[in-house]
Amino acid sequence: MINPTRGMAVLVGMLCLISLSAGVDSAVAGPVTAAATEAAPSAMAPSAAPRPRVYLFRGAMGPIFSTGIDRLSEKLEQAGIPSNVYEFTICRLIAAQAIHDYRESPAPIVLIGHSMGGLCAVKFAEVLESEGIRADLVVAIDPAHVTPDVPLNVNRFINIFISTSVLGGGDVKPKPGYLGQYASFDLSQHDEVTHINIEKQDAIHEQLVTKVLQLASTKPAGEGVPVRYVVPPKAPIDLWDSGMPVFARPGDSLESIADAYHVPLWSVMQVNKGADRTPLVPGERVVVPRHLEPVVEASVRAPPRH
Repeated sequence: MINPTRGMAVLVGMLCLISLSAGVDSAVAGPVTAAATEAAPSAMAPSAAPRPRVYLFRGAMGPIFSTGIDRLSEKLEQAGIPSNVYEFTICRLIAAQAIHDYRESPAPIVLIGHSMGGLCAVKFAEVLESEGIRADLVVAIDPAHVTPDVPLNVNRFINIFISTSVLGGGDVKPKPGYLGQYASFDLSQHDEVTHINIEKQDAIHEQLVTKVLQLASTKPAGEGVPVRYVVPPKAPIDLWDSGMPVFARPGDSLESIADAYHVPLWSVMQVNKGADRTPLVPGERVVVPRHLEPVVEASVRAPPRH
């Protein structure tokens, strides 16, 4: 629910969203060349991987309502990751430059956007897909409702949104056949979070900086299961990358599995609806949320801490 004290800001933002939503389509639209993309990224030795290129996009009236994107860029720079902040209205122009830069010197591509900037991040990924280029990490922060599905060339996608938001609220889903890591987080039960401060959350910033830093040394480990959560009130916002399947042993319950994998019980119960009986059937498949781990730590999980 939008705070009444921000009614005027909401009204202005809605008018901007309506008037500019067509603009982003024309900004990113253009000739699309059919090009197949691989189902998985090419392997690269962590020591040889270049630093990622991070492209961040503000939403409508971004210098007023999306200042958290600039703060996130500053934190990335402090961590040694070059990043640039753009208005969503020049999405196509920046995508074209990114394609040129990638052809000249391949490097991981990270796309992060708030509101209409979130829509731009997904559209940007679509442009890369048309050129046979993968996006290593795409993050949409309360993107517009008209945001398209996640294209198949995205290795890792995170959607952080407020389902009750009229300015954002984009419940972005992966396209059929998507094989990357996918996680969606609905913060509608967090009354302290609104469309105009969701991109300013320090806890979200810190986790995104960590994920970008780990790109060079992190890869999917086994099957990735898409996960979608409504984060309960007062629960920490833990940005898992995906889910992983585990199998119940005799006497296991969802509570014992959540404890063994160091994740909150609510996260296991939401994804495994109908499996809340005690005990579980031995061998029953249960999905547990996970963070992707650095390659060097992949051999020391028993079970993994997430």
